[in-house]
Amino acid sequence: ISFTEALQHFQSAELSKSRGKVQAPGRQGILAALFRCLRKSPRLQPQLRGEQELALAMAQCALDDSEGVHMRILQTIYQQLTCSRLGCPRYGAHWEELGFQGRRGSNPLPGEIPRPIPKIYSNLPWSNSILSQLPEPFPLLQRILVVFQNFPFCIMSVNITRIVIQALQEERLSRECNRRQQVIGVLNDLYAAAFLQLSRLWKRQHGTIADAGFFLKELELSTKKKPRQLLESLEAYLSR
Repeated sequence: ISFTEALQHFQSAELSKSRGKVQAPGRQGILAALFRCLRKSPRLQPQLRGEQELALAMAQCALDDSEGVHMRILQTIYQQLTCSRLGCPRYGAHWEELGFQGRRGSNPLPGEIPRPIPKIYSNLPWSNSILSQLPEPFPLLQRILVVFQNFPFCIMSVNITRIVIQALQEERLSRECNRRQQVIGVLNDLYAAAFLQLSRLWKRQHGTIADAGFFLKELELSTKKKPRQLLESLEAYLSR
């Protein structure tokens, strides 16, 4: 499934339960408003509120085995990251190839803590020719995995997603969203930019799994306080 088709599904889906779990930025109370003023952060423009609400609702949407689009998304992630042309069973140890942890036969994705599987990162059949044919953002993420053995991909992916969504909810990204007149595009680019910064931290400091918590704190600080700087770094990287 393509990103566009998946997004269109969520745009047209009934997400009332997920929307009910979202605390709207405008309803976070006087204290949140005060901090926003101290940061001199602008409010998100009204025409972008609907897209913001959609992104936050999607983040609250649980994986549903009975929903065909959810399963297609899951299969696409597996196929792209393993360079496999074949589908895979919904449950099984093969999900450990991506670093997910789960009891065999149980749900290995949302709801369980992922862990890295060290042997996978140096053995996947990735090559420059394969990477050049895959849609973004997979080439960037795969290059990171190829370079860094024992890289905790799933742990970091889940946590970077959490950080980016929190930054949106706290209106840390409003200036950039207003400038670009989009929300989800900014989220996607910021996710990739945070992964790029992580790869540089990991390489420069010879990171190990024990350093993951420290690196995540660094990423959270940069994502919430200097999102534009992160995005400019990504733009410079891609231009090269």
